Amino acid sequence: MLADARNVMPDELKFEGDKAFFTAALDRADLILHGRNSYEDQPNSPRRRRVILTRKVEAIAPDPSNPKATLWNPAGATFEAACAHAGVRDGTVAIIGGPGVFGMFMDRYDVFWLSVAPRVRLPGGEPCFPGVPARTPQEILAAQGLRAGDAQMLDAVHDVTVTPWRRSA
Repeated sequence: MLADARNVMPDELKFEGDKAFFTAALDRADLILHGRNSYEDQPNSPRRRRVILTRKVEAIAPDPSNPKATLWNPAGATFEAACAHAGVRDGTVAIIGGPGVFGMFMDRYDVFWLSVAPRVRLPGGEPCFPGVPARTPQEILAAQGLRAGDAQMLDAVHDVTVTPWRRSA
């Protein structure tokens, strides 16, 4: 789960090691793609180019509240067109969001970094992918042709890890 039943990331799911890993990854990305409820709320956030998924526009439009953001409706334009509008034609795209956003790109990930906090339980919470909890996130990633790499410990006290799931060549 990535959020509680109110669709909010609770404090018990926030770990400094995970936050540092996430922040560093976003700082390396050329473009951030996310849904309307995803916010990274970091010092560098205003400087990042982003594409925001929304149904409030027909296809692609500038975000009137953020000069670095492009609003994108996937029903009206391709992902590539949204990236081009944002001024990014190649590079790394960091996809953050919820199950709908993650599910849209399942067949396109080069790598998906899956963080796991095994001691946290969020009954009725927001799952990370469509199909959870009927299947585990690991089963869903494997079914998409991604293979787990070595897990990295982010918080030894709470057993929080992150594992790269890479597409097989």
